[in-house]
Order: sequence, then C-alpha cells, then structure tokens
Amino acid sequence: MSIGGIEGIPGVGGFTPFAPPTVPATPSAPAVGDAPSVGGVGRAGGPDFGELVLDGLDRLDGVQRTADQLSVQAATGELQNIHDYTIAATQAAVTTQVTVAVRNKAVEAFTEIMRMQV
Repeated sequence: MSIGGIEGIPGVGGFTPFAPPTVPATPSAPAVGDAPSVGGVGRAGGPDFGELVLDGLDRLDGVQRTADQLSVQAATGELQNIHDYTIAATQAAVTTQVTVAVRNKAVEAFTEIMRMQV
C-alpha cells in the first residue's frame, strides 16, 4: 500500500474518521428550518446543557476518585503496577485542566453576553 505516492509506508488499520453525531427527528421537535410554535421554544431531542455539565462533572469526580484510590494503594505497597497510578493521575490532571478551561470559556461567554447592549 502506498500513501501519497510513497511506497513502503503501510496504512493504519482500524482507523475510523470522525463522523459528527446526528440528532434523530422526533415528533415533538420541529424539523431544522421550521419556526418554533408561538408561545414555546422548539427543543432538540438531545439532553439539556445542564445535564451534560452534570455528567461531565460526575465523570471528572470518578476519574479523580480512581486516581486517589490508586495513589493510596501505591503508597501502601498494594499496587502491583505503578504505571496504573501514573496513567490515572495524568488522566485526572488532564481532565481537570479541560474542565477548568471549559468553565473559564463559559464564564467569559456569559460576561460577554452581559456586556451586550439591548
């Protein structure tokens, strides 16, 4: 197999390109392009933003709890493979950094909205 005309470079097997998620049409949700009904706001069939935020915080808490448990096991000598703790601690740190970055962007967006003139 060749990539870009170069022979001898094998292709990556099992690679699946990113496909954006699709929202299935529901009878209660208006089709894309339809105006919402008078007196109501059209709602997509997916979860609320608040539910997504709470789910993300629950996942962050779970990752941090796992890292904490593994750190205690590593300190007491019960952990067989120290790399399990290293991976969990790094995952917890990165997850926390992403959560803080999303929070900062949300606060920044809210502040910008509040500055808008009506």
